[in-house]
Amino acid sequence: MWSAAYAAGAVIAALCPGLAFGYGAGGTWRGTAAEWTLAGTYTVAAALGYVMLRRPGLRWAPAAAWGVAGLAVLSGFGFLFSPALVLKLLSRHQPPVDWAAWANQGVVTAGALLWACAALAHRRHVLGTCAHCGGRGRRSAVHLRTRAGWAAVAALVPYTALKTAWALGLRTGYTGENERPGMDEYYAGDALIWLYDHGVDITAVLGGIGMLLALALTLPWGRRLPRLPLLALGWTGAGALAPFGVFLLVYGTLLWAGVIDGGFEGHARWVVALAYGGFSAYGLALGRATRTYQLATRRPCGHCVPPGHPA
Repeated sequence: MWSAAYAAGAVIAALCPGLAFGYGAGGTWRGTAAEWTLAGTYTVAAALGYVMLRRPGLRWAPAAAWGVAGLAVLSGFGFLFSPALVLKLLSRHQPPVDWAAWANQGVVTAGALLWACAALAHRRHVLGTCAHCGGRGRRSAVHLRTRAGWAAVAALVPYTALKTAWALGLRTGYTGENERPGMDEYYAGDALIWLYDHGVDITAVLGGIGMLLALALTLPWGRRLPRLPLLALGWTGAGALAPFGVFLLVYGTLLWAGVIDGGFEGHARWVVALAYGGFSAYGLALGRATRTYQLATRRPCGHCVPPGHPA
């Protein structure tokens, strides 16, 4: 149903160019051609969903469903960075936020989640396990532990420490002429500049929040917090920062090797490779911590465990 509705919206957007539905692919490809392409693609996806309902035993269907989910993630990837809108709203000289595109990315991200769930459920049906829990609901997972949260904290330490050091007046790893390393006064708002001049870099604060999230998913005190918000934040952070960190790590390594030049003028090559590349390690570790937390806090499945029966 979601794919059919999304495809129908793309058709309407293509036929009525004046309507701001925010359709696009990859965050940059927009216009009528992109809208017709998305309409055709998700029409095929809707047909796939119908086939999966009618033929639940098809072994190739889960792989196709994962392909649709991956395509949706690519289209809505920018939505995973929604917290960065806070920085944009606190900045100046920024292009206006395309709220229609942002909302569309949110819709397609929700579609990616639905397709991932459909792929899992179909795969479990093929294997003959519970479509809701995969059979894990029959056993308790409270004993699960992981050190991934601490690994995520360690991955963010270089970035957070470096940005804090710059805000405190040190110039470690920075050789440029800017009096405020790591900050562009042309774009930064007055509030961000004031905080920076008092030793607080807002991105370092966000890094600290990211560390707390990783620890909440790992340590016992996190079990007393609401489960769904933690899972949403954990999977969003992992899905956004793991691939983003890979890009920064590769880019920084190429800078370090002298293969390319530009983009981080005034920064030592190790800064981009180590501090910014840590985002990838953080995203991977956060994904592991989130998955362990999800399993450890899962309630017994009511579909495959009878009510009142011990898990």
